[in-house]
Amino acid sequence: MHGYYLPEKSNKELLGGFAGPLIIAEEYPVNLAASLNKLTVKNKKTGETYDLSQSNRMDLSYYPGRLEQTYELDDLTIHLALIFVSNRTALIQTTLENTGEEPLSLGASWTGAVFDKIQEGTETLDIGTRLTAKDNDIQVNFGEVRETWNYFATKDTKYTIHHADKVSTKIDNRNYTATAEPIELKPKQTYNTYTTESYTFTKEEEAKEQQQAPEYTKNAARYFKENKQRWQGYLDKTFDQKKTAEFPEYQNALVKSIETINTNWRSAAGAFKHDGIVPSMSYKWFIGMWAWDSWKADVATADFNPELAKNNMRALFDYQIQKDDTVRPQDAGAIIDAVFYNQDSARGGEGGNWNERNSKPPLAAWTVWHIYQETKDKEFLKEMYPKLVAYHNWWYTNRDHNKNGIAEYGSMVSDAHWQKDDKDQIIKDKNGQPKVDDDAVIEAAAWESGMDNATRFDKEGVGKGDVGVKVFENKNKGKVVGYSINQESVDLNAYLYAEKGYLASIAEELGKKEDYKNYQKEAKKLKKYIQENMFDEKTGFFYDLQINEDGSKTKLLVNRGKGTEGWLPLWAKVATKEQAAAVKKNMMNQEMFNTFMPFPTASKDNEKFAATKYWRGPVWLDQALFGVEALQNYDYTKEAKEMTQKLFLHAEGLMGEGPIHENYDPLTGKGLSTKNFSWSAAAYYLLYKNTLLSNNPTTQTAFEIK
Repeated sequence: MHGYYLPEKSNKELLGGFAGPLIIAEEYPVNLAASLNKLTVKNKKTGETYDLSQSNRMDLSYYPGRLEQTYELDDLTIHLALIFVSNRTALIQTTLENTGEEPLSLGASWTGAVFDKIQEGTETLDIGTRLTAKDNDIQVNFGEVRETWNYFATKDTKYTIHHADKVSTKIDNRNYTATAEPIELKPKQTYNTYTTESYTFTKEEEAKEQQQAPEYTKNAARYFKENKQRWQGYLDKTFDQKKTAEFPEYQNALVKSIETINTNWRSAAGAFKHDGIVPSMSYKWFIGMWAWDSWKADVATADFNPELAKNNMRALFDYQIQKDDTVRPQDAGAIIDAVFYNQDSARGGEGGNWNERNSKPPLAAWTVWHIYQETKDKEFLKEMYPKLVAYHNWWYTNRDHNKNGIAEYGSMVSDAHWQKDDKDQIIKDKNGQPKVDDDAVIEAAAWESGMDNATRFDKEGVGKGDVGVKVFENKNKGKVVGYSINQESVDLNAYLYAEKGYLASIAEELGKKEDYKNYQKEAKKLKKYIQENMFDEKTGFFYDLQINEDGSKTKLLVNRGKGTEGWLPLWAKVATKEQAAAVKKNMMNQEMFNTFMPFPTASKDNEKFAATKYWRGPVWLDQALFGVEALQNYDYTKEAKEMTQKLFLHAEGLMGEGPIHENYDPLTGKGLSTKNFSWSAAAYYLLYKNTLLSNNPTTQTAFEIK
């Protein structure tokens, strides 16, 4: 739950230590210090302190799973290496080597200054940190601070530095200096020492890591070896040397993808019952687990770290709504949008980021089936199958307004969806029932699609005959169980078609013959509806279908323009070959989707296209992946490879030293929004493995294209 940076070579004040640490204050990334454990070395004979900025050679490097620093001075080389040895503790090796011709008498000390305040906009928040020291340990103690939108800590939260060798420590307010015993080095002689740094949330975690610290330092060589083996294992599972020789220039991007996903790995803590992958540790609001974010990351992660992928699935399904749920029993089977360290007030927690206003697109079975393909773990299939079935069925009980077997995006019943007065009091109708806030429901429905501000969800609609986005109540036995918007979304129903395929494959694997037959039957009906009602012959593309209350009147929303949702029927294998050919033509059109960085979320010729506005134009790699696999499904392998290469070669910094971004400008390739984004990394991983090196998309195989 913490991490480090490499210092900049130009920042003299940080050389000799790993910058940070960055801690996760339960839900928020916070820098605890500029450099909390910085080494200073003094030549006791001359009285001079070695100036690391004047090194003859300085190397600051990030390797998979390891940070290293090397400073070569005239008669001394200093080497620092950092790895993680547990989900709470980092291990640092410090090596001093006498490279001169004369003996050296050295004094080594470590210094740090902890921040006691953080800046949030124009506000300064006092976080109440203070330093204590005992024996060879220095500890940062935290104050009890529960700031819902900025920072969480308790008095049990601790950050502990443990030195393997004896040090004497002096504390001056927020600063400390820990001084080692004198070090005598003959020419060519080397001295090694070790420290651990642990960040813990509870007394139990603190006690465990304190007990383990001497073990970590005593057997440091073994831990460094195991770390190297673990990361080499990830790489070995990724790279088949016979195939990768065809595209060696892409390997750097693949390693970066693995590093990005693993860096966003959060271990179980607080409300997280299992480990999982967050969207990005680099952004304040992304330190939670969203349903479809996690699932997309897991499809790639299953290839090199299947246990993490399994646990990430469990982390979301740990909070699947049950029939006896005390808050929303009407949503039994649903997977909520996002889980965080703290639950919300309705669940007895203090969190504000926990979200039960909506779900996310049904991609869970896709992920579970892919994990099974990698692991052949039938027990995992048995564990997940009934949960997947309950989630799949929920869409039809709570998001199918006219009960025609075609689902809509919508929202849960939630206090956040009631109208409020200027005193934040709920406004009620003449029957004493809360009045629905349509804008809030539409917002949640857009969130449920995952495409937060996509043009197809603009409330006002586009042009004559478009009534805009309306809200319908969904009832079960007269009771409101949720809300739908007035459009049957083509991507949602394509996902559900694909999910029936994955569920059919799982059912067949588990010997559930009746279930298998039922999914075949349901899929046949759904395919017919999508093919006949959601495709426009004139423009050669799929669109959402607007409906009225009883489903007696519909309007295909061609007028709202083309978006990435239009090729999801190809990804799901629900389109006819003729429809796919027409869609492919649009996808490869340079004035539509074949932009410099291909697959913008809104077609370039869409009147609301905006190249840098989140889901209104930028390239999102998940939708690009679905687009490439859509082409592969219909044997457009040449086009699939062409678009994939553009996605790699035209993304700013991807093939070099730049981070993987949340999305990209389709006209320039400039990285946009958050850096170090998990599902973008996962998409690049899958595109490399399944498109560049092979023709093996992740799409369902239970139902054939007809």
